Amino acid sequence: MPFNSVISRSDAAALIPEEVAGEIFSSVVEQNPIMRLARRLPNMSRDQLRLPVMSAMASAYFVNGDTGLKQTSDVAWSNKFLTAEEVAIIVPIAEAVLADSSYDIWGQIRPEIERKMNAAVSAAVINGTNIPASWATDLGAAGLAAGATAAGNSVSLANYADMYEAVLGETAGGVAGQFMTVEADGYMVTGSIAHLTMKGKLRNTRDINGQPIFKTSMQDATRYELDGAPIYFPTDGSINSATALMISGQWDQLVYSIRQDMTWKVLDQAVIQDAAGTIMYNLAQQDMVALRVVMRLGFALPNPINVVQQTEANRYPFAILTA
Repeated sequence: MPFNSVISRSDAAALIPEEVAGEIFSSVVEQNPIMRLARRLPNMSRDQLRLPVMSAMASAYFVNGDTGLKQTSDVAWSNKFLTAEEVAIIVPIAEAVLADSSYDIWGQIRPEIERKMNAAVSAAVINGTNIPASWATDLGAAGLAAGATAAGNSVSLANYADMYEAVLGETAGGVAGQFMTVEADGYMVTGSIAHLTMKGKLRNTRDINGQPIFKTSMQDATRYELDGAPIYFPTDGSINSATALMISGQWDQLVYSIRQDMTWKVLDQAVIQDAAGTIMYNLAQQDMVALRVVMRLGFALPNPINVVQQTEANRYPFAILTA
């Protein structure tokens, strides 16, 4: 009996059709509310994309009389950048599991890969969790929540009479609610992403007659909207309620680009180690294979000047609602 037979890359690769990587990528984009709401730019041809952004606006003047002098005006641009960073996941699998499986093992793994990829991207963009340094620079802060807070666009629910006042209205003293802080910066809210507990808070917001104020569509109970803009409730843990219950803003101001579509590779002779260098799995010695999935993409927030708010430090197209 032979003792040197192994599941090679070519053996295992037959389990993964070529279109699987593309399907996983498409599913990640479709399921991730950030990537659905944000504006996708053309794919990057290198690891960094320069985005010229207007930083000074032109002005028009009336001419004084028939022979009055026409005044001049200036327009300026500054460079913002979008940098591709690598997102990856490795899924180790015992060869015995593959051998004993009577069903599509990759079909079982794919949903978990999609969830982990979604969670990694969303948590970095929203909360700055494990965010690459280049993304923090390109977004203007370590995540959208931090950027909104720095621009003064953080609204605490505890400071308002009710949920409606905190989200869509303002206090009796004229303190703006969440949506109004975005509008004060010259932007319009086109969508929101909220912690799952916000569903109950919205359902429990009632008028003086006890009727719910925020209602789902009569035609589609899965579609939620706030002031006509969609709201998503991800269940992947990417929204940290301790940081923000909800983030709302003009999502087309957030841009992303793909440098490398999702690719996969089956490893069978590698070791997998943690950050300290400790070997967690020795694939060859432990009769295992591992699926490595990699994609490269970048996010940026150009935040161009606008008429309503011309001070960049005070201008941000997103606002957060906190407890």
